[in-house]
Amino acid sequence: MYALRMDLAPYAVRESRGRRHPETEAADRSPYQRDRDRVLHSAAFRKLQYKTQVFVSREGDFYRTRLTHSLEVAQIARSIARRLRLDEDLTEALALAHDLGHPPFGHAGETGLNEALAAFGGFDHNAQSLRGVTVLEHRYAAFDGLNLTWEALEGLAKHNGPLAAPPAYIAEFDALYPLDLARQPSAEAQVAAFADDVAYNAHDLDDGLRARLFTLDEIAALPLVGEALREARGLTDAESRVRHETIRRVIDAMVRDVIAESERRLAALAPADVDAVRAAGPVIGFSKDMVVVNQAVKEFLFERMYRHWRVNRMTHKARMVTAALAGLLLRRPDLLPDDWRRRAGAADSAQAAGVVRDYVAGMTDRYAMEEFSRLTDPSVPA
Repeated sequence: MYALRMDLAPYAVRESRGRRHPETEAADRSPYQRDRDRVLHSAAFRKLQYKTQVFVSREGDFYRTRLTHSLEVAQIARSIARRLRLDEDLTEALALAHDLGHPPFGHAGETGLNEALAAFGGFDHNAQSLRGVTVLEHRYAAFDGLNLTWEALEGLAKHNGPLAAPPAYIAEFDALYPLDLARQPSAEAQVAAFADDVAYNAHDLDDGLRARLFTLDEIAALPLVGEALREARGLTDAESRVRHETIRRVIDAMVRDVIAESERRLAALAPADVDAVRAAGPVIGFSKDMVVVNQAVKEFLFERMYRHWRVNRMTHKARMVTAALAGLLLRRPDLLPDDWRRRAGAADSAQAAGVVRDYVAGMTDRYAMEEFSRLTDPSVPA
């Protein structure tokens, strides 16, 4: 029988509430190790290798994709969870799964899908992540989805915190299998969400520097980042090493801050169990000083990277392709491949919108571009 770690904190997730479809748990792996492994083996996880983080994959081999981002989030999340004596496997599973619902082209693709499907509730990538692990994966004989534990599903649904007005699919699933949406998620889920923030900012700085959207000198004025840069330049003159050393120090400082602030909050709250965490306010977070740093980095990246003219051009094209694909297939579901077409029903119907949402959201960047060409360019074979 699998032995529970003896050093877990009282407020860590200890016993699972189970799975929607009951299964006999493994003798040598915890339920959360199985969750993590199921995510790693899923089709949706593999596709993240070819889905945009900021730069479309064909723009360069060294820029981050949704897959590399998810792996980096998992590493940061696991490090924080270990220090806080949380369940590392649940934390890692949530970190690896948090972006499974992203469509091609990242946020630009999400915007395009949301526009095309606005009359049918739009598109939400967190809801699509939950849909992926509960419906869309077809790997097991006994059930659709991955049949993750209640705790993993809760953490995915509440990746951004409690949900007073959940997206349609999350509300629909919650009616079948309640996920306690109005309260905080576990500390493990909160760690995964903060690790996402740390990885996003630090690694987008790295990719922006690599793409020459801005320079090291231009980030020198940012709080924390400037200090890390000065320390890095005191160690080496090689620009690539300075860049890596700067980003490493920024991540380290942010992680240390999350750990220290979270330890302070947990000590003040002294939660007896995970249920006390769910009943409280957020227990994982940045200090007030780091909130200021984090916001300054976000604002810099918004102006200098996410709204850079080169990124704007690709964002415009990606949004246009995704919206056009979804809109065309919604009006003409007969253009869908047979297995999808049979499920779509009538054009411009809610049923067709759901099928189109799943079809387009599941595409990689490359497949979306190829499908757009097949549907719009007469010179390209169907």
